[in-house]
Amino acid sequence: MKQSLQLRTSQHLALTPQLQQSIRLLQLSTLELHQELESLLIENPLLERVDDPLDHAIRLLADGAMTQNTPNATADKDSNGQNEQTVADVPAEADFAASESVSAEDWSFDELPSGSRQADDDDGRPQLEAASISLREHLLEQMRVNLRGVRDLALCELIIDALDDNGYLTESLDDIHSSLPLELCVEPEELQFALNMVQSFEPAGIAARNLSECLALQLRRLPKIPVVTRRLALAIIEQQLNLFAQRDFTKLKKIFACDDEDLREAQAVIRLCDPRPGSAFAQQAADYVVPDVIVRKCGQQWQVLLNQDVMPKLRVSSMYAQMAKDNKNECSLGTQLQEARWLIKNMRQRFDTILRVAQAIVERQKNFFTHGAVAMRPLVLREIADTLGLHESTISRVTTQKYMLTPHGMFELKYFFGSHVATETGGEASSTAIRALIKQLIGAEDQKSPLSDSKIADMLGEQGMVIARRTVAKYREALKIPPVSLRKTL
Repeated sequence: MKQSLQLRTSQHLALTPQLQQSIRLLQLSTLELHQELESLLIENPLLERVDDPLDHAIRLLADGAMTQNTPNATADKDSNGQNEQTVADVPAEADFAASESVSAEDWSFDELPSGSRQADDDDGRPQLEAASISLREHLLEQMRVNLRGVRDLALCELIIDALDDNGYLTESLDDIHSSLPLELCVEPEELQFALNMVQSFEPAGIAARNLSECLALQLRRLPKIPVVTRRLALAIIEQQLNLFAQRDFTKLKKIFACDDEDLREAQAVIRLCDPRPGSAFAQQAADYVVPDVIVRKCGQQWQVLLNQDVMPKLRVSSMYAQMAKDNKNECSLGTQLQEARWLIKNMRQRFDTILRVAQAIVERQKNFFTHGAVAMRPLVLREIADTLGLHESTISRVTTQKYMLTPHGMFELKYFFGSHVATETGGEASSTAIRALIKQLIGAEDQKSPLSDSKIADMLGEQGMVIARRTVAKYREALKIPPVSLRKTL
C-alpha cells in the first residue's frame, strides 16, 4: 500500500473556554454562583470584589491598633478620575488604571459611631442569639431535679439516649434489658420504673413506644377536659385509632354508642395532642430562597428588576493590571488578566439573559400577575426561545433554580411553564390554572360532604374544561390535598 499525505478542510463546533464558562455560570443557582465566585477570587489575584462582606469588619493591625474599613473607599474613583470596573457599569475591554490605596481610620471603643447605638439599647453591644437546647439536655435537666439515686439516674439516662428525634422510644424494654451486662443485675421492673419517670417529664407524650401511647400520655395530662370526653377520646386512640385516622365516623359512633356531638368533642380534644412531641427541639436550619428578579407594578405596567443584592460587583485589580502591562513578557499575569475580563463579561451576560427571559415571561403571563394562578396561560420553553432568539436549552438553564418575587409570592421561573388542557371551545387552559381551580373548589366545599374527584371533574367540565377524573386525582395529589375520605368532618 502506497503512503501519501492529504489535506482536508472541515468544519466542527468547538466550545471556547469563555463559552464554556458562560454556560456553566448560567446554569448555577445564586448560592452556587457565589460559591464558584469565591473559589475564582482565590485562584485569580487580579479579581477583586467591590461588595466585600468584610468591608465593615474591624481589623487588628501589626502594631496592635484597630482599624475599621471604609466601605466606600474601594468603590471610589481612582486618582485619574476613572471609575472602577464592575459587572454592572464598565465594559470588560476597558483599560484599568491604578487605584488609590484604601484609607483606614483609627477606631476605639471610646469613639463609637453615632449610628451604632439604638434608642432601645442601653450599651449598644450586639445581641447574641441564645444557644438552643436539645431534647436530651432538656430531659436530663428534669431527671437531675426529680431523681437522686445513681442507679435510677443511669437507667433514666439509658432510656433518654434510646429516644429518636420525635421523642419516641425506638427500642423495646426487653431489647434494652438484654443489652445490659449481667453483672449489673438490672431487673425489668427497674427499667419500667425508669420509663415511667421519663414519660412523666415535659413535653407530654415523650418516651412513648407508639402513636397510640403518645397521644394517651398527652390526653391524661390535658387540663380542664370533661371526664366523659376524656374517656371517649382515650378509648378511641387506644382501641380504634385506625378508624379515627380514616375518618370513618359512622363505625366509631356505632362502636362507642355515641352521637355526633360527643364524637366531635373527642375529636377536638385529640387534635390538641402533638404526634411528635420531640420535634420542637430539633435543630433544623431554615432554608431561604433569595429572588433573582423582582416584579413590581408601575401604573398599569409590570416592571421586572434584577435583585441587586445577589449581583456580585467585580473589578480587575488596577495594581496587578498595571503590572501586567509593564511586564508584557510575564505570561501568567496576562492570562489571568484575560480570564478576569472574561469572568466579568460572562457575569454581566448571565444577569442580562436572566432579565430578558424574566421580562418575556411577565409579558406573556400578565393575567397571572393581575388575577392570580387561575389566569395562568399555557407556556412552553420554545415560545420564549423563539421570541428571544435563544436555544431551548439556554431557556431551560435560565429557568432552573432561578426565582422571581411577585405580589403573589416567590416562584421558580419554571413555575410559569406548563402543559395545556383542551377546552370545549377549542382553546387551551394551563394545567397550573386548573390546579388553582381545583384548590378553590376544595377550599369552598362542604366539609361534611366533600367533593369527590369525579364531581370535581364534572364541575370543571361545566366550565368548559375537558379533564378526566384520574387527571383531577393527579393534580390533587400534586397539591398535597388528601382524598375525599380524609377530608370529611362531622
